[in-house]
Amino acid sequence: MNPLDDPMADPFEIAKQAASEIAERTGVPKHDIALTLGSGWGKAADLIGETVATIPAQEITGFSKPALEGHVGTLRSVRLHDGKHALVIGARTHYYEGHGVRRVVHSVRTAAATGATVMILTNGAGGIRETWTPGTPVLISDHINLTANSPLEGATFVDLTDLYSSRLRAIAREADASLDEGVYVQFRGPNYETPAEVQMAKIIGGHIVGMSTALEAIAARQSRMEVLGLSLITNLAAGIQKTPLSHEEVLKAGHDAEPVIGALLANIVGRI
Repeated sequence: MNPLDDPMADPFEIAKQAASEIAERTGVPKHDIALTLGSGWGKAADLIGETVATIPAQEITGFSKPALEGHVGTLRSVRLHDGKHALVIGARTHYYEGHGVRRVVHSVRTAAATGATVMILTNGAGGIRETWTPGTPVLISDHINLTANSPLEGATFVDLTDLYSSRLRAIAREADASLDEGVYVQFRGPNYETPAEVQMAKIIGGHIVGMSTALEAIAARQSRMEVLGLSLITNLAAGIQKTPLSHEEVLKAGHDAEPVIGALLANIVGRI
């Protein structure tokens, strides 16, 4: 049984335990930055610095083996070029897996417990703007959470103004001045959005649709981390793209774009 499934357990104590295990397994007492690498973003882990240790995520308290192809299922400690350390999370638990929000955000809370003060969240997503062709990286400027859930429990009030750090977005534009930005809309999944739902997202101010990230970003802010969000547009969203959607299409777009966006993300990390 995953300890996070116990409603009486303290998720932050479990995150501290996981962080302690990561420190022991990697020999790195503190990580400065954390990255969750979604579909298409994995190449960045090889470019940002020297890998110190790689751990199967399910061997660390609270983590599960990823259910989705395209996620490597590991935690990597990487020594950056400036001597700092990054925790690279290749084991994302999605909300649609049905394990509960605590397990969805456990990686973020663990990253905070390792000492990380910056959380970079990436994903593969559908684009609503027709000018965004598959393979386009987009900065997340804000989000709309349509999961009808939150990682915050009880009377916990967290200000989400500037959740996606304007400072970090400015740094990202220094790396690539052509980067566009938009509002990410998280749906529950695992089905792709209907054309009507995509139009709803557009009407309420969304530009990107997907099934991750928003809940993790909220948890990161609760842990007082600075958040940078990046989406790789793997396809135009339903009703905008005229052909049927498929996970194979998402994987192919991610694979094709991986060298370019990996280099972009490594450039951004080097500037933070």
